[in-house]
Parts: sequence; structure tokens; C-alpha cells
Amino acid sequence: MSEPSETIQPAPSSSSTVPPVTANKPPHVLIGGAGLAGLFLGILLERAGIPYEIFERSAEPRPLGAIMCLSPNILPAFEQLGLMDELLSFSKPTISGAMLTDKLEPIGKYSANANCSDLIGYDRVLFARPELHDMLFKKIPKNKIHMSKKVISLDQDQDGVTVTFDDNTTAHGDILIGADGAHSAVRQHLYKTLEKEGLLPESDTKDMSKGYISLLGTTSSLDPVKYPGVLEKESEAFYMIGDKDTPYTWVTFTIPGNRICWNVIIQLGLSSTADDQAASSDWTNQDNKKMMDEIRHFKTPYGTMGDLFDATDIEKVSKVYFEDKLFETWNHGRTVLIGDAAHMLLPSSGSGAVNAMQDAVLLANHIYDIKPTNFKNVKTALSDYKNERFDAIKDQYPQSHMSAKLIYGHTLWERILRYVVFNWLPKSLQGKQLAKDTAYRPQANFLPEAAKRGSLDIIRQRPSKRIEEEEKEAKKHAAATL
Repeated sequence: MSEPSETIQPAPSSSSTVPPVTANKPPHVLIGGAGLAGLFLGILLERAGIPYEIFERSAEPRPLGAIMCLSPNILPAFEQLGLMDELLSFSKPTISGAMLTDKLEPIGKYSANANCSDLIGYDRVLFARPELHDMLFKKIPKNKIHMSKKVISLDQDQDGVTVTFDDNTTAHGDILIGADGAHSAVRQHLYKTLEKEGLLPESDTKDMSKGYISLLGTTSSLDPVKYPGVLEKESEAFYMIGDKDTPYTWVTFTIPGNRICWNVIIQLGLSSTADDQAASSDWTNQDNKKMMDEIRHFKTPYGTMGDLFDATDIEKVSKVYFEDKLFETWNHGRTVLIGDAAHMLLPSSGSGAVNAMQDAVLLANHIYDIKPTNFKNVKTALSDYKNERFDAIKDQYPQSHMSAKLIYGHTLWERILRYVVFNWLPKSLQGKQLAKDTAYRPQANFLPEAAKRGSLDIIRQRPSKRIEEEEKEAKKHAAATL
């Protein structure tokens, strides 16, 4: 990949006496992190005509995780950007699933109502996460993405923001966006400065909560005779819940290519096995294989988990923590955080990636509205973004925790709750909750909206302030020339 387009030596912000810079050109955006949020933001800025560069600390893209689901809350934005058909080419709709005991006895089922598609307009789609990452990565021009760029410091003032990398290069821009995940370097360096100045809330200094460990993988193409579910048009989903002595949940989903995504989740604090895994600092392929060997006997409707492990490339198996935390500080000066860098939700509800890309959509809208490009307008745009998003994210935290209890929980209360929800909760109530959850569908307000799908009344899109002002000016100009 190419070197950053601008390399300068950072200047201490405290020594700057230069008057505020105002420019009619759009802001130059630096994006730290080439994950889903950073790449999606890059695509949006590309369409908006806003200059940007992406800096990724790793030498090559290798996204963690196997199973991923996108909901109607973000699919209109994909459709708006012309990415929907390609997304569907490696996805399957996920409409129903079965919960089973470790002996494959039924616990309960979930399924969409018959009229759900007509109401919602979209099916949830499920796929292997690396394939979405690869699709988005290829949409970014090669000269705008720089690999092996680990952030080691940042400096910002009224003239701009400068980022220094571990290879002694620097990049200068008008805005810095931390899209570099749960352990964001951008956030860490920003918070160090704020803490020294006494501006960081105490809650932002505390560690993230860790409740589960997850081992994930995707098989190679399987024999449909042994695994007939891989041929179904819809994704076949099974959730196997261990007994009280086995604090595991193991999940399988079928995806295109006759493959199965699998996920094994261990709840921490309930057994020495789980806690030993959490304490291990050696998360290598050999360590992953050791864990896989201990659970090979776990049953699935097609055989054992060992059968799926044997059909999976060990190099592509990931082990991750399920962490959660809502940071209070998302922006300061010219720097702003999005996605996991700002908020980590438990992935049980499938909302983590969706929220990260929604962040990208709404931040792109606010950046597009910056005109002229000066320090005041930059700070206002980043603050407005945070104010628009924070409460929406905060409201989802209880839901993500409840979903985790239903799917991964192994305490007696969680087991009772799971049985009640999946067997006694009325379909009408489930439908109302689904409609409420999917009504929020932000799109880029500087592009033509995707055609409305479904009969559900969705939350109206906020118009672009810049476009509104430009239309007013155009009308005034037209009236003056009459």
C-alpha cells in the first residue's frame, strides 16, 4: 500500500498562535482502523467527494470472527450504495432457528411471522464475516488505504490533527476518526491527554466487562449428503445449550458454498475450564486446538462438533472475548470515535457490526454538513454526531444483555427465562418488538434514498443541513435574477 499522502512533523498544540483556518474545500479525514466501520465510512466519504485516508495497524487484513448477521437497520444503506446484490451473493436469509439441549432435545424455536417480510421489507441476512470485510476492502482505492500503520501519538489544535505512526511517519488532516476496535489506539491516546487535563470521566478509565469467550470458525465446502441443511435457501440455525455442568453454548449456521459457520461460547465464572481459558495469554492456533479437542464430543444435529472442526482450517479459527462497555467520551477537538472504539455491545443480538456501520452513516452525514471547514464547524459536527447517537446506543445495552442471557446464560434463572421466552411469549408481542427494533434505518442524506421496502412506518431521515442551506441560497439567487 502507498505511504500517507501528507507527512509532516507534529507541532505542539499549546504553542500555536496561528488564527483559525477557514477553507471552502471539504475536510481531509484520517480514519484509524480498516475494520467494518472504517471501511464503510471510507465508502461513504468516497461517494460524498470528501478526501480521506485509512490507516490500519496490521500488515494485511484478517478480520476476526466467522458468523455475522445484518438486519434491516443497515441494509437500506447497503442498497443505497449499490452493495446489496453483492452482499446477497454470499449471504443467506435467517428467518428461523431451533434451541436444543446438549442431548439435542428441543428447548424452543424462534421464527418470523408469515407477514414479516411484507411488514419489514427485508430479511436478516447471515454470512461469514471475512467475506463482508473483503467486499468492503476492495471498494477502497488502493492509494487511500495504508497498512502497518500503528498509531503511537496524536496532536490536535485549531489548525488540524497530526497522527504519528510506529514507522516514524506522520499524517495530517482536519478530522481523526478512531474506528480501530475495542482496544482502540486512537481512544487510548486521546484519553491519556484528557485524563492529564482532568477532562476524562472516571467511568471511562474502567476496564471493559468480560462475560464470555468465543471460539469461531467456518468449514470448507461440506458433503450435502451428510449435511443436507447446507442446500437450503434459508440459513439453518441451531443453538445447543449445555447442561448445568457444561457452561457452553455452541451454534451452527449454514451459509452459501455448502459451508457451516460455527461458534462455541463459554460463560465465565461458572467453571474452572472457562476461567482457565480466560486466564490463558497464549491464544495461538495450538491453544485453540487444545480447546477444540476438549469439546469435540459436543453433539449437533449432523454429528459432533469434532466433525466440523476437522473440516475447518485451524489458521482461520479465532478466539475472542465478548466484552461490553459504553464509553461516555466519544469526541474531543478534531477527534471522534465510532463502532467498538466508542461502544462495545455483547454480540448476542447481532447489533455490534450494525451499530458500527450506522455510526459511519451518521458521522458521514455530519461531516458532509461541515462548510466552511474550520475548527468551530468541525467540533460542532462531531458533537452533533455524538449527541444524535449516544442515547440510541445506550438504549440497546439492556437488550444485548438480555439476548446474551437467553442464548449463552447457564444460571438457573437464565434457563427458566429462556424456556419462557421461546415457548410462552406471544407471537404478536414478538412481532411488535421486531417492528420497533427495525424502524430505525439511517441512510446517507447526501445521496438519493433507497426505495422504501415493506409497509412498516420507519423513522424519518434527518435532512442534510448543508443541502437545505444550499437550496435556500439557490432560491434566493434565482429570485434575485428575475
